[in-house]
Amino acid sequence: MPALSDCLGWIDVEAVRAFGSSRSRQNPWDVTRSLGWDRAVKSVQPCSLPRLLKLKEMFNSKFGSVPKFYVRAPGRVNIIGEHIDYCGYSVLPMAVEQDMLIAVEPVKTHVLQLANTNPLYPDFSTSANNIQIDKTKPLWHNYFLCGFKGIQEHFGLSDLTGMNCLVDGNIPPSSGLSSSSALVCCAGLVTLTVLGMNLSKVELAEICAKSERYIGTEGGGMDQSISFLAEEGTAKLIEFSPLRATDVKLPSGAVFVIANSCVEMNKAATSHFNIRVMECRLAAKLLAKHKSLPWKEVLRLEEVQAKLGISLEEMLLITEDALHPEPYSPEEICKCLGISLQELKTQILSPNTQDVLTFKLYQRAKHVYSEAARVLQFKKICEEAPDNVVQLLGELMNQSHRSCRDMYECSCPELDQLVDICRKFGAQGSRLTGAGWGGCTVSIVPAEKLSSFLANVHEAYYQRSNRSLAPEKQSLFATKPGGGALVFLEA
Repeated sequence: MPALSDCLGWIDVEAVRAFGSSRSRQNPWDVTRSLGWDRAVKSVQPCSLPRLLKLKEMFNSKFGSVPKFYVRAPGRVNIIGEHIDYCGYSVLPMAVEQDMLIAVEPVKTHVLQLANTNPLYPDFSTSANNIQIDKTKPLWHNYFLCGFKGIQEHFGLSDLTGMNCLVDGNIPPSSGLSSSSALVCCAGLVTLTVLGMNLSKVELAEICAKSERYIGTEGGGMDQSISFLAEEGTAKLIEFSPLRATDVKLPSGAVFVIANSCVEMNKAATSHFNIRVMECRLAAKLLAKHKSLPWKEVLRLEEVQAKLGISLEEMLLITEDALHPEPYSPEEICKCLGISLQELKTQILSPNTQDVLTFKLYQRAKHVYSEAARVLQFKKICEEAPDNVVQLLGELMNQSHRSCRDMYECSCPELDQLVDICRKFGAQGSRLTGAGWGGCTVSIVPAEKLSSFLANVHEAYYQRSNRSLAPEKQSLFATKPGGGALVFLEA
């Protein structure tokens, strides 16, 4: 049994009181026990009450009943550490206030009824005991099914109750702020709550990270980890194997600003993301082979460093020595590893990367090892807090963007333009955040420059290019570290 302090299911006391009905009120503790949550009551930052009330009204209109509970899971912004979680390296994200919110009613049938407050996302229903996820179509409901199926398979359950769910999200889709992972996490916590089961935050994050791969994306686990492990007021250093989170206090004299390029990129809908994952896997195997390590069992670049017991700086030197900047063909990779093309395709590559003709291994490894070092430097500077802390952190973010653009090739012209504009108008550092190829930038801005920065970036990027048609609140905003996933119960 996990420790109480490590558990999910904290109840927002004010929200519980506010949702009291005309029936006799129960103690919030009794409410948690009645749903299988044998956990302490803790006051947390509430979602806005008007939004919950509106969701309750829409649920009643849709299903003719009222929700029994609500679950929220936040999106995130990754401050630094891009495309390295699936290589085994630490990342430094924080949760944002934007989130996925689901109103839930368990039902006696075995049918999942899913609806969305956004009319662009059609209703969906399926048997709770026959979950099918189509990897070729990353439709919104498939992300819910990932979380549901992950919990179902973890507990080995076959006769699940159904539920009515109404989803409301205010994370801009395909923006690099992890809307899809937030929905997976929300669905996982919904399912756990309905079942009345116990899991720690770490266990639930690991299950949701694994289950999101049902959609075909070979992600690493950062998004799910911060959605559950986030705490208000602090960023987190997320480390893997084993999964753990450490507070990182950000400088008080700076504000982090998110700017949406308005270029949408769904990483499950293209092969860009999975190709990068495979390039890193292949680079790890070639580096391991070069150093006479058992390369067949190596999957991640971090494993090579760990087995050699050397520094990140030394890994960069080995990369220079072992890999060449010119792209590798599948045939050359096979020759280096001493395997057949068939073995490469079936034993190493993922299904949607088996027809790729060239792989850039040198560039990807260089990015990963240098970015992993930047994450550790960022944390160290935050801890030491020198007088020029904002300048130093900004330079690390600038280096990160250059590496993402030039070595990992996951930027796009709009992101590069937006980064340049942000730096021009006062950001000490600015970089793409999330998978890239579109989505958002994150910038570190001295607090005294925030007002002029927002006004100037809005005019230079959004107004001049007709991008102001996008909702302004979702396009450009200052953010601060928010809290993690929550369950709200009615008393």
